[in-house]
Amino acid sequence: MPVPGAMAVGSGPDAGRNQTQGGPDARHGTAGTNGKATVSSASQVAERDVPFQLRGNSFTMMVLKVFAPTSPNFFTQLNVKVRQAPNFFHNAPVVLDFDDLPESIVFDLGAFVAQVQALNLLPVGFQGGPQAVREAAMNVGLTPMPSGRAAKLEEVVKAPDPRQPDQQAPVAAPQVLIEVVHRPTVVVTEPVRSGMRVYAEKTDLIVTSSVSPGAELLADGNIHVYGALRGRALAGFSGDTNARIFCHSLEAEVLSVAGNYRISEDIGSDFYKKAVQVFLRDGVLSMDLLKTG
Repeated sequence: MPVPGAMAVGSGPDAGRNQTQGGPDARHGTAGTNGKATVSSASQVAERDVPFQLRGNSFTMMVLKVFAPTSPNFFTQLNVKVRQAPNFFHNAPVVLDFDDLPESIVFDLGAFVAQVQALNLLPVGFQGGPQAVREAAMNVGLTPMPSGRAAKLEEVVKAPDPRQPDQQAPVAAPQVLIEVVHRPTVVVTEPVRSGMRVYAEKTDLIVTSSVSPGAELLADGNIHVYGALRGRALAGFSGDTNARIFCHSLEAEVLSVAGNYRISEDIGSDFYKKAVQVFLRDGVLSMDLLKTG
């Protein structure tokens, strides 16, 4: 799909400037009855001669937040998580988040990445971390990614300068320091077909039709499907443990709320093809039938 603003290299108003207008050596023309060449359009030249195109795109990837990389239970627990939905995690690209590691941490990052890969996950980048960890990550071929961390409160609100004398200045009205950005709910009115992915970033997702096998729904908030849910549904994608999934007919391949997964084989006949809500209860992915009557 073309991206607005993207332009093939070599296209534009000067693309045809060097074309020969006539004669036996005309490169991009066809001789007519009057002996003149018909010059091809710039778009035709670009399509024939330009071997690539640069354009913007965006991808949704999972983030593996690393708290204790040297823990003896790290990969045992990660393996348990991967086995909850092996097909979903197979060859899934992930970003390693080192933001919470202390400066004093010492570990073999190359061996760490190799063990992540052994679980059929594909580390492609990293976020944050101490300087030594960042350098080691780049040395093993990981790409630095923006962390997207929110500014700390002390970085937003400056304390008064103690060197300034205490003056009885008029009290100013309090300022709003944080702007709350409301993102409207993403509503999809057409069927979500196999191979399609819909991501509702920082909001809820509503699908008024059905979701085919092989399709994928992701939302940082709740997911509502007013039809058959046959693909994958991942609510609370950024970690919201209060997110839920609601559907009129549960036939999903994979369900997830805040990184807690359940595959189709574990849904059970009591909920299959029923109106269901999916949520976390005491940290465990749970399901209840919806009361539709």
